[in-house]
Amino acid sequence: MSTVDIKPEYKPEGVEGAGFFATSLDKVVGLARANSLWPLPFATSCCGIEFMATMASHYDLSRFGSERLSFSPRQADLLMVMGTISKKLAPVLRQVYEQMAEPKWVLSMGACASSGGIFDTYSVLQGIDRVIPVDVYIPGCPPRPEQVLDGILRIQELSKNESLRMRNSPEYKAKLALYGIE
Repeated sequence: MSTVDIKPEYKPEGVEGAGFFATSLDKVVGLARANSLWPLPFATSCCGIEFMATMASHYDLSRFGSERLSFSPRQADLLMVMGTISKKLAPVLRQVYEQMAEPKWVLSMGACASSGGIFDTYSVLQGIDRVIPVDVYIPGCPPRPEQVLDGILRIQELSKNESLRMRNSPEYKAKLALYGIE
């Protein structure tokens, strides 16, 4: 019987010895959160097609632990807003955000979701950050799948390094209060 030396790509800092590994609970939970994101795609236009390409076999988003798409806000922790959001759709987007359980992250994909894009009109929301807080912006019209993967990796870094108590902090509550969210 041969012994196989398995080396994990990433392991949190900790104390290790023969047969044990000890680290903090924050680091273990952060590692689990980062590698098991359940995205909810909120696609309204062409950025949704680029997201579909990212999910396909060539780019394979499942490599990063985001294979299971959730189409229910109560079962998702990553809201991916893709495409043009009209002012009439903004309350729906906010309701979807509020229905998500904590911890939750928001990724704004493309020029339209991030800043209204080329649609500088009365009916188009000039950036979703006017109604919900955004964690990561992906520029482009539409952004390439490589950019989407980079955005997912940035969300993973946020979730990996976030403490368990950050969502209860006064700073986080103050940020939500700016949006009128309790």
